[in-house]
Amino acid sequence: MGHTRYLNDFSKALASEVRILLAEVGKLRDERRQLQFEIAELMAVKSKHGAGGEYSPDWRPPPQEPPPPPPPAASPPPEEGLAGPARPAWRVVHKPQRRERPAPKSLPAPAPVPAIEPPKPNLPAWAQWRPNPAHTPAPMPAPVSPRPVTPAARPGLFGPPTPPPK
Repeated sequence: MGHTRYLNDFSKALASEVRILLAEVGKLRDERRQLQFEIAELMAVKSKHGAGGEYSPDWRPPPQEPPPPPPPAASPPPEEGLAGPARPAWRVVHKPQRRERPAPKSLPAPAPVPAIEPPKPNLPAWAQWRPNPAHTPAPMPAPVSPRPVTPAARPGLFGPPTPPPK
């Protein structure tokens, strides 16, 4: 009789421990949700104030290196008095010559298509079907068992389940 009382006291103590731990887990879960919410708020503020955000849309970071110097001028334009007469605007355009394309090489004649058996009149479509001679069906695997397999019984968290009362 002493062992039943011991088990009863032990299960009560264990239940109170579990309640305390579940309350602590609930508090930690709420703190985690609150921290995630705060992180989301901070990231939203950062995106609004950062580059391309609502408050500074055209902001760009300062360039790291100075821009390269412009390329040197090729040659100064000639002065008007020293240059010769301007080239005339009229240009002679030569007519392009037509190229004769060589005759295409003759391709080999395609293989003759085998004659298909004409459908027989006054027969339904399913009766005119012919099997594909190139197809060889594979045999179906036999079923293992006609009954479904039941999973093995698992022990409970604290051992095998207690049988129901009689």
